[in-house]
Amino acid sequence: MDKLTFLFFSSCYRALSCCNIQTETITGCTLIIQSKHMNLTHFKRYHRTDVLSQTNLRRFETKMGERVSVLSDSADIIEAVKSLTAQYVIIGIPEDIGVKANYGVGGTSTVWISFLQSFLNSQSNDFLTGEDVAVIGHFDFGDLQFLIDKNAYTPDEKIEAYRHAVAAIDDEVESLIKLIVSEEKTPIVIGGGHNNAYPVLKGSAKGLHAAQMIPLPQINCINLDAHTDYRPAEGRHSGNSFRYAEDDGFLQKYCALGIHEAYLPQNVWIDIVNNPFIDIITYEDIFIHEKRSFRQAVTHAIEFTEDGFCGIELDLDCVQNILSSASTPSGVQAVHARQFVNLCAAHAKACYLHISEGATRLANGNTNDLTGKFISYLVSDFIKMHGGEGE
Repeated sequence: MDKLTFLFFSSCYRALSCCNIQTETITGCTLIIQSKHMNLTHFKRYHRTDVLSQTNLRRFETKMGERVSVLSDSADIIEAVKSLTAQYVIIGIPEDIGVKANYGVGGTSTVWISFLQSFLNSQSNDFLTGEDVAVIGHFDFGDLQFLIDKNAYTPDEKIEAYRHAVAAIDDEVESLIKLIVSEEKTPIVIGGGHNNAYPVLKGSAKGLHAAQMIPLPQINCINLDAHTDYRPAEGRHSGNSFRYAEDDGFLQKYCALGIHEAYLPQNVWIDIVNNPFIDIITYEDIFIHEKRSFRQAVTHAIEFTEDGFCGIELDLDCVQNILSSASTPSGVQAVHARQFVNLCAAHAKACYLHISEGATRLANGNTNDLTGKFISYLVSDFIKMHGGEGE
């Protein structure tokens, strides 16, 4: 499938779906597709019944799913977001198109439901009640995957098609994030490849600017990752989000922690060394050469980005033995990831949390049902410390 063919299919789909509000039933849940005022064709809104269907109620206990809020039934998603009283807005992006566009192993589309079930079934208590949290829905880009599978035949055609699809994903994710942040809410984004860092960062910067909280749509970012995701702008994929964010003027300062030296391309390393607005601390410098402790490394990142609002990124590729698109046998421990989230939530001017690349089932057959539960811990840690409940 060539570029024109793919763009034709994509434009036809958008043209057919952007005129009216549609409803459909998927796996027993009534989902609203809203695209009247915004390009959110692929966003599936949750109702109260959808959340409760994933919550195992138990006598004498209160689960998080009983306390979190959802969007109102307003047909206009803009008005529905405006009416939210919760500060933290959780969104799922269960896709692996961006990972495949980067020659990676598919499977990052599988972790969202696992996380959702774990989070909604955790306890509502004095440590975290859930009353300041909204779970509003997830994106479903399955139709784009179907078009590619049906029309792209060679590996090169598929890579090209995947990269064009990522650009379409960018637009929708950015629109929703901008809407949420412009209402001075804090998005928490789960699932999908690290390609989604670009629209989440871009949408946050635009949202803060729209809310007149910053003079220019530009923010900082801290990323705990095994890779810089600063590869050349060769077409959108999971390995170049921060390059595109910087090239387009939305990324001001960027600090990446835990980078594995063996997976840092020389050309990327040279670009970083010559850029005073980017700093990295490698895994080897922290844990092998012990030039500084992990806490010192995180503190350095917070200080490097303390002059403005900051996105918090955590790529699960960096956590040892966690199932992800590029799982590692040598990485930070789960406790380090939780410490990272806690420290950044408490001390950085965090405007969003994005957890990417996790999976419960990969295309190569590997499985791990605990990934979603681990993400649930990370999300709870962030909300507690960012909202002051953990202090």
